[in-house]
Amino acid sequence: MEQYVECGSSSGASTPKKTSTPKKRRNLSPRSDDPSPKKRRNLINSFSDRPRHDSEITTALNYGSEEESDEEEEGIAELAVPRIARMFMDEDDAEVNERSANATLERSPQSPRPADCASTPASPTPVSPTAMEPSNKFQFEWRKFSTPQIEPHLRREPFSQISGPTVSFTRPYEAFIAIWDREIMEMIVRETNIYAQQLATTMLENGTIGPSSRITRWHDTNVNELYTYFAIVLAMGVVIKSRLNEYWNTSNDIFSTPGFSTKMSLDRFYLLSACLHFNNNKDCNSALLTRPQAKLFKIKPIIDHLNRKFSELYSLSQNVALDESLTMWKGWLEINQFIPNKAATVGIKTFELCESQTGYLWRFEVYAGHDTSAFQEDDPVSGKVPALVLRLLNGLEHKGHTIWMDNYYNSPSLARELKIRGFDCAGTLRTNRQFVPPELASITKNDMIVGQLLGCTSGDVDIVVWRDKNLVAFISTYHALLATKCGDTVKPTVAQDYNLNMGGVDRKDQQLAMYPLERKRHKVWYKKFFRRLLNASVLNSYILLKNQSWEHRKFRKALITDLFTAHRAPAPNPKSIATSVHSPAQYSSINPKKTDRLRRQCVVCKKRTATYCKTCQLAMCTYTCYEPYHTAH
Repeated sequence: MEQYVECGSSSGASTPKKTSTPKKRRNLSPRSDDPSPKKRRNLINSFSDRPRHDSEITTALNYGSEEESDEEEEGIAELAVPRIARMFMDEDDAEVNERSANATLERSPQSPRPADCASTPASPTPVSPTAMEPSNKFQFEWRKFSTPQIEPHLRREPFSQISGPTVSFTRPYEAFIAIWDREIMEMIVRETNIYAQQLATTMLENGTIGPSSRITRWHDTNVNELYTYFAIVLAMGVVIKSRLNEYWNTSNDIFSTPGFSTKMSLDRFYLLSACLHFNNNKDCNSALLTRPQAKLFKIKPIIDHLNRKFSELYSLSQNVALDESLTMWKGWLEINQFIPNKAATVGIKTFELCESQTGYLWRFEVYAGHDTSAFQEDDPVSGKVPALVLRLLNGLEHKGHTIWMDNYYNSPSLARELKIRGFDCAGTLRTNRQFVPPELASITKNDMIVGQLLGCTSGDVDIVVWRDKNLVAFISTYHALLATKCGDTVKPTVAQDYNLNMGGVDRKDQQLAMYPLERKRHKVWYKKFFRRLLNASVLNSYILLKNQSWEHRKFRKALITDLFTAHRAPAPNPKSIATSVHSPAQYSSINPKKTDRLRRQCVVCKKRTATYCKTCQLAMCTYTCYEPYHTAH
């Protein structure tokens, strides 16, 4: 006979914890001495390769059907059609069923509940409408799947969006400029120039600046130079070298790369890398920021800009993957995370929403700790993980997207919340989640044979447990208990679809690994993370172009060439450069053979001194008069 597990309803309580009572072997076969077998609720389907007897096949085929009778039984009412199937009915039939669903029905205490809300044949058992559509959003009435089962495409949310780029592009440069437009570049230029001045002032106060310091040769950057800087960084991902100064090797040998020195000097590249900045330090008010916001303050404008641009320029297809990615950072950092199954293992974690087919990064969120001030303990979807998922999906509601997630995110309450908002979701599940029926949570690997499936449904949320080499649980809003045979093993359909659609984030990381912009060592974490975001934006630009004739490497090389061509700056004349950073310097020697230098009267203390300000061109003492003069002026 068919195996089953008895399953009750879950109306809000968490899955009970296992007690320390001695574990007894569970008998999965029905008891032959049960005096009242009709009262048992066999709500979890079983799927096995064992051949069925003729009597079992007849019982399964006629399940839920009885002989017709001319006499109307007392207390019998028509079975109400669930809301999932109601959308596929004609208006007249839907109106009739809606009236029958609203009628007052009473169920006999001896009558079992229906096997499934989606059963096709009408059951003679009176059923309460609340069993189909619970008034409480998180009241789950778990029951076994109907026979025959509704096809997945009938239960799946209709997809109503044209996927792909929202703007057409013809060249790699156009797609890249659509993301890194002039507005964000002018912001970076402004903040970089401000930070260079702040850095020079700090070095003067600490006494660490000298006549030969690079900062003394700083002059304000501009948008064209910053685009050139970006192009050089992108070129370093195509031409891989172990040390930075080797890119400026102009010797006549096989290791020479003379193209870098023609675009920018090595000292200027070092200066721009050191002064690159995205947010003014003086605007950081810790009293007005939460701890996660304060940690990401340095890079927050770039994160907000890219999230806005990525979502504006592309419309996602139906299948979307939500997973985490890791940017390697081995130094000490409070927000560092350890994920052993990632290539980087340790570093800065980002939660990312990517298209399953292409790996397009549509939205991301950097993990810097969770803000628990807005959580409500009585709301199952107000926790940190459900709130994170809903934030990443904001703006995609009621378009029919299917969200593929692993067991870190999935839960029955989140699946129902997503279904209400017009999403489908599927993926692996931890059976200790809230609202998972205790009968499934207590099943072990020894209770099932290889290839066997168990499952139950609440109408809009399905849970399937599959025994492969280990026990794997899945949750879905439309797959039901359908399975296919792969060789000698029965495999659930949800597992096959999960393997096809879950790898969107990993697909993106694999494509970025070929061009490691962030591989260079950095002392500042947010500058390395910025290079990671710059790398991801280039991949998104490649997907936005949507030209099958372009290979990824060819696209990057064409983009670098276009950036150099469009933003070529005239060679600066050192004599005409006005130094905008106030820095001290020494007058030249009077006699080259002696150490005596030209001395002039200080504008502050009137003493004669050999030092002056290169920007003001005024003599002043470095340690006693330099700072008071510039503070007052």
